[in-house]
Amino acid sequence: MTAFWDFPAETFETGVEFWVEATDADLSEPRGPGGEFATLIPTEGDACLRVQRVRSGKGGNHLDLHVDDVAAAAERATALGASVVAEEQGEVTVLSSPGGFPFCLVAHHGESRVPSPVEWPGGQRSIADQICIDIPWVGYERERDFWKAFTGRRGLPSRRPEFERLERPRGMPLEILLQRREEVGVGEPVTAHIDLACSDVEAETVRHNELGAVPVERFEHWQVMRDPAGLEYCITSRVPEPAA
Repeated sequence: MTAFWDFPAETFETGVEFWVEATDADLSEPRGPGGEFATLIPTEGDACLRVQRVRSGKGGNHLDLHVDDVAAAAERATALGASVVAEEQGEVTVLSSPGGFPFCLVAHHGESRVPSPVEWPGGQRSIADQICIDIPWVGYERERDFWKAFTGRRGLPSRRPEFERLERPRGMPLEILLQRREEVGVGEPVTAHIDLACSDVEAETVRHNELGAVPVERFEHWQVMRDPAGLEYCITSRVPEPAA
């Protein structure tokens, strides 16, 4: 799995610079027809975080699923309710979930080494290792059932009724959290944001603030932030696990 930050052209450089610093990653050479893609390369393990410059819209986050057979996986996704948006020579198929969340199916090239958390000078450890899919309350059950069926991940109960976590198989770099959004209006599409697991939320919040992010709202177990490019994300008190 790969999580993407999708930045409009005017905020692309700012967003990329922030996340390279925030994750202690190296940035790959740009690729794509217009140099719109790049990979955040971790100190160890295989990359699972990438960035994209988008041509229109306000940006956001999307998910890539690495599969052995792109065409077969796309057929299964559409049978479960997804829609094909674009196809590219059998290597990439862009789809939309039943609730309108964009995701891609890409060819798997043997990625299997999970990155490790980074230990920062303040003593805290952190890692960006979760994508939270934000689902409007209208259509929540359909979207939830799609992701459970398509990924084959079992749903795990949460202490808060608006969340449901999908069990992460050993060796997978990213967790999937489903969030039911009661405040989102009818007709709004499903979106997503990135979460970090961190051993000290307060220390990590200060570090991100110094890098240019803005604290938005504090909850018991997480801090909502806005990066310098305007995308929201969360620093959570989930334990940053070492690489499996």
